[in-house]
Amino acid sequence: MNRKWKLLLLTVTACAVLSACTSNKITSDEAEQAEKQATEQVKDQKDNGDTSSKEQNDGSTAQQVTPDNLMDTLTKGSKDAIYNQFTPDMKQAVSLEDFKASADSFLKGVKSWKQVVDSEMNGLTEHAWTDDSGTKGILAYFTEDHQIAGLSITPLEPHPDTDNKPTKTGFQFPMKGEMYVFWGGHSVMENYHYEHETQRYALDIVQTKDGASYQGDAKDNANYYAFGQPLYAAADGTVVEIKNDIEDNVPGVMNPEEPAGNYVVIDHGNKEYSITGHIKKGSVAVKKGDKVKQGDRIGDLGNSGNSSEAHLHFQVSDGPDLFTSRSLNIRWADQSQELTRGNTVQGLPE
Repeated sequence: MNRKWKLLLLTVTACAVLSACTSNKITSDEAEQAEKQATEQVKDQKDNGDTSSKEQNDGSTAQQVTPDNLMDTLTKGSKDAIYNQFTPDMKQAVSLEDFKASADSFLKGVKSWKQVVDSEMNGLTEHAWTDDSGTKGILAYFTEDHQIAGLSITPLEPHPDTDNKPTKTGFQFPMKGEMYVFWGGHSVMENYHYEHETQRYALDIVQTKDGASYQGDAKDNANYYAFGQPLYAAADGTVVEIKNDIEDNVPGVMNPEEPAGNYVVIDHGNKEYSITGHIKKGSVAVKKGDKVKQGDRIGDLGNSGNSSEAHLHFQVSDGPDLFTSRSLNIRWADQSQELTRGNTVQGLPE
């Protein structure tokens, strides 16, 4: 990776990320540090949003950068205008000169861009684009007061061999009601799991109302809409592994020693194993060796493991171990819904 691209990727990183379901085996110290910095940055912005917005936008309102004109501004307009809308923390992390040099180098040779993500949650809007070759991506976050809270430019590595090889089993979505895909898709722009073979096609799912995943005190699990929601077997199979005794985290405080938290692993045959992670402590409703039918309740959604807030981690792998088996591209029985980042999907009937 070009050194300047890497600098921008690590220091001007996306904010408000569901913390990695990955373990230290596949997550670098630099990425963890950047994620922590970004999370703290969002909190500071919410605490001091009005003041920082005024400071940030003084003298730049005539050429305000928006999600609609960001790419035109980046490729044809004033990079100074973009930099002027960076949050103070971002300006401290990268200079205008480094930003310009990184962007110019990265954009060289690109003919067109396609938007792949347009989502909003908890006061941040996220937008992502990939180039015509599918080998470069740009990800941007905007706050409610129009500051650019994250900007990531990164090389992309597609994996068409496995992207085009779905599971033999047809899976149903393992929850009821309307849910929101926080991470999901076939590029790191849509799904941070994608670069890791062991979790490439994993999904992270939350529940939202009015563009937020919680109401009230953000440190109380009970205030997250997804917390405690029932989880169901996504296909017929045999339970081969469970864990049920990991404490649920205080939101924002993670447990990297137990990355998956409480979980249920089901063998569906054909060397296809579903892995349902971050289950609520004590709620697992099945035991090892149980035969389950699609739609049987297996537990309740929680916030256990390496998780920053209540969400479902779901994937299918070619073995029962989350960190040594290869992630498989899930064939959903309902082909009418697109389980990619920013989309709302309808789960099992109520």
